[in-house]
Formats: sequence, structure tokens, C-alpha cells
Amino acid sequence: MKGKKVKDCCVTLSHVMLPEDANPAGNVHGGVIMKLIDNAAGVVAVRHARCNVVTASIDRLDFHSPGFIGNLLTLRASVNDVGKTSMEIGVRAETEDLMTGQVCHTASAYLTFVALDKDGRPCPVPPLISENDVQNRRRREAKARRTSRLEEKKKEKRCQSSHEGCA
Repeated sequence: MKGKKVKDCCVTLSHVMLPEDANPAGNVHGGVIMKLIDNAAGVVAVRHARCNVVTASIDRLDFHSPGFIGNLLTLRASVNDVGKTSMEIGVRAETEDLMTGQVCHTASAYLTFVALDKDGRPCPVPPLISENDVQNRRRREAKARRTSRLEEKKKEKRCQSSHEGCA
């Protein structure tokens, strides 16, 4: 299977935040931002795998600053690393006050997607080709997060079968 470059799959999506995206005080709901993050990451995953994909997990979702009605929410998403059938996608969300031009880092997230074949079973994804130091660093960090996720899953499984040492 031929590898793919990060730049061939990344995406930038923008949305104007409207009243239906916010609470009565004008703050954009975190769930709206989360949904748009998932959509942007899903586009990247499909571009990389060129098949159906599903969100397997959201490793981190950190909110840094609020968004408001009238802001332009821009999401930048790219593949950080790939496994056999899975991909970690990183997404950065920023809001821009269109009147002042001020841009704020609103949220960041790491999502894992699994590629599916026509029968809905996990299928192989193309290898990732890193082209620079930033992409190499992101791959190393993604591998570390994957190792942590797998250790946490093992711990959860142990705790489900025996409550000793689980808090």
C-alpha cells in the first residue's frame, strides 16, 4: 500500500457561529465545537484511508478560550500518526472576532479513527509519510499517547474483572 503525506490529507474548515450554536449569554456550546472537531477529523481520516471511518476515541479535548455568536470558528486538522487500521488526527480550533480580527486558540483535540471495509470490519490504512521535524515530533507524541491509551485499557479490563487496586 502506497504511503500518504500529511499535507495530502489535512483540512481547514470554517463556520460562523450563530445563535443556535450558543447559550442565551452568547457563548458557543462546547458540544457544538466538539461536533465540528469530530467532523473535521473525520474528513482527514477519510482522505487518508479513502474508505468509511468511525471515531474510536477522543484522547484529549481541551478548551482554552470561549467562542461567541458571530465569531468565525476555524478548525485545522491533520493526521499525526497511523497504525494498522487506525489513525490519530489532531485538531486545533480557533475563533476569530470578525469585527476586530482578534484570533483566539479555542480548543485542541486528539481523535482516533478506525478505517472500515465494505462489511464494516477494520481494514488497513496507508502508511504516513512525514516530511519535516514538526510532523516527526507529532508522530512521536501520538505514539506515546497510543501507548498510554493501551495501558489504560489494560487497567480498565483488570478492574472490571477484579476490583483490587482500582480506585
